[in-house]
Amino acid sequence: MHLSLQQVQAAHPAARRGAAPALHGITLSLRAGEQVALIGPSGAGKTTLLQVAAAALRPASGRVEIDGTEPWSLPGRALQRLRGRLLLAPQVPPLPPRQRVITSVLAARLPAMGLWTSLRSLFYPVDIPGAHAALERFDLAEKLFERVDRLSGGERQRVGLARALLAPASLWLVDEPLSALDPRRAEQAMAVLLDEARSRGATLLASLHQVDVALQRFPRVIGLRDGAVFFDLPSAQVTAERLRQLYAQHEDELHAPAAPTDTPALGPRPAVMHCR
Repeated sequence: MHLSLQQVQAAHPAARRGAAPALHGITLSLRAGEQVALIGPSGAGKTTLLQVAAAALRPASGRVEIDGTEPWSLPGRALQRLRGRLLLAPQVPPLPPRQRVITSVLAARLPAMGLWTSLRSLFYPVDIPGAHAALERFDLAEKLFERVDRLSGGERQRVGLARALLAPASLWLVDEPLSALDPRRAEQAMAVLLDEARSRGATLLASLHQVDVALQRFPRVIGLRDGAVFFDLPSAQVTAERLRQLYAQHEDELHAPAAPTDTPALGPRPAVMHCR
C-alpha cells in the first residue's frame, strides 16, 4: 500500500486538550512494498506518526492518503474495512492476560472473518496450524496453548509480532518491536518481519531505538526530531554527524542497547488501546 502524509499536525493520543502538537507539518511518502525505519529521540513523535498513518488517530490538520484514499473522508463501514487492511503493532501488545496465546495470535485474522466465525474461534480456534507456524518463526510454538499472563515480557512482544504474519494487511506500522528483546531475539524478530514483508510486498514502517539495526537492515531511514522530519535518506547516507545532530542532548539513546526483559512477568502489563 502507498502511504502519503502532507503537512500533518497531530497531538499525541494521550495528550490533554490544548497540549502542544506532537507532529508539526509532517510530509512524507512511502511507496507500496517499501521498508522504512523511523528513528529519533524519545518524544520525537514516532508513536503519534504511526497512529496517524494507521488511521487510528485523526490529525488536527493536513492530509493522510492510503492508496490514494483519505481515510477520514470515508463513512464508518468503509473506514473499518480500510483499517482491516492495516496492521498497527504497538510497543506493548494489547493481549488480554487470561487469554490463550493461540486466541491472541488468531485475533489478527478478525478483519477477514465474519461475525460467527470470529465468535466460534474464541472457543474452537479456526487455524491451529497457521498459529503454530507463525509462533514457530519466533521460537514460541511451545507456547501455543499457554495463557498470556504466564509469558515473559519478551515473549509477549514476540506473540504480538507473530500476529503480523497472520493479519490480512498490506501496510504494517510497527512501534518499537525490539524494545523487550535481547540482541539475539531482536535480530531474529527483525529478520522475520523484513523477510515476510518483502515476500508479501507489504509496506513496512517501523520505529526503532536501535539505530544500528535501522542502518543495517533498512534501505531507507527517516529521522524524526521535535515532531518534524529531520532527515529522510537512504541508510547509506545517514552519517555519524547527522545522527549526532538528531540525538543532540539525547546521546544516551543513540548508544543504548535494547533492554532485555525476557523474564517472567510479575503481573499483567498495561494494554495499549488500538483502534480497529
